[in-house]
Order: sequence, then C-alpha cells, then structure tokens
Amino acid sequence: MTRSLRSDALANRAGILDAARSTLALDPHASVDVIARSAGLSRRTLYGHFGDRDALIRELISTGAQRFNAIAESVADADACIALARLTARLWQEAAHVQFAAALALDEAHVEHTAAALAPLRRAVAQLVQRGQDDGSFRTDMAAPTLSRLIEEVARTVVARTDASSVRAASLAVRTVLSIAGLSWRETDSLLTAHPDVTETPA
Repeated sequence: MTRSLRSDALANRAGILDAARSTLALDPHASVDVIARSAGLSRRTLYGHFGDRDALIRELISTGAQRFNAIAESVADADACIALARLTARLWQEAAHVQFAAALALDEAHVEHTAAALAPLRRAVAQLVQRGQDDGSFRTDMAAPTLSRLIEEVARTVVARTDASSVRAASLAVRTVLSIAGLSWRETDSLLTAHPDVTETPA
C-alpha cells in the first residue's frame, strides 16, 4: 500500500510538472489553478507537492537546466567551430523547453536561480569560446567571457522569437551564433556543407 501511494505521488508530481511546462509555455503568467486543472488535479494536491507557484517554477527551471547541461556535456568535437555549431543545434532541438526557459529567465524573480541551474552550460560555452579564440577560430576583439555572454544573449533572443517548428530554424540559430563568434556567412556555409550532420536531429 505504501509503495502504491508513493508511486501515485510520483506520478502526480510528474503530471504537475508536465502540465506546468506546457501551460506556462503558452502563458508564462498562468495561475496555479490553471496548472492544476491542466494536470487533472486539485489545487490542494498541487500544493501538496510544491509550496507555492515559485517553488513549482524553480523545479521546472532545474529540470530543464539538467537537459541543457547534459547537451553541453555531450558535445565533444575537437574543432571549436563545429562544437559550437553542434551545441547550438542540439539546444535548438530542445526548442520547446528552451523557449520556455528563456521566458522564465526574463522574469526577474528567477534570474539568480536560472543562472545557478545553467552554470555548467555557461561554463561549457565559456571554455569553448576560449578554445576557439586560442586557436584563431573565433574573434578576439573582445574577452572570452564577454563573447560568451553575447553569444548566450543573442541565442536566447533568436530562440525566443523564432518559430521552433520552422524547418530552417536550427540552421538560423547555428548561423546566428557562428556569426557572433566571428565566422563569415561563407565560412558558415562551408562548415555546414562539410558537416551536414551538425543540424540533423539524432535518431
């Protein structure tokens, strides 16, 4: 009986997170009542898992960040340009989650939590940018931390304002990030032509 109750509680928690993710992706200001109804649960049940709306949002940020951080860890290309392109494309393949996280990141109430949760991804980007600067692949007219932050901000804007369902969306995101890193459009064309797998969705 205890095991069954625990299983039900875990299922309810997962259901709440799924409902919150889809509901808040459509309306970042959706209320707890709306989220609970979407999950097919009562408001009281939702509060049994999360003390308040902010606690629920912080959990969503944390679980989403785990996915992004894992993507950053999975990219192992020796070439800094290819690595940055592949990282951008793979993050784009999580477009629905990325767009939701981007919307949350704009909420001043959660900026610090978002920054902490995404720290591994930010470190990976910073190290990648430094590697690209060291080998001459990326622009060096600004310090690596500044370039990393610029890439992050521009990528977030592209993700937040581009239709994720567009077949050219991943390519647009990659081209934008590589342009900020210092590659010309011709260099980016050559890279994507030579490595078409970069923007392909993994099987």
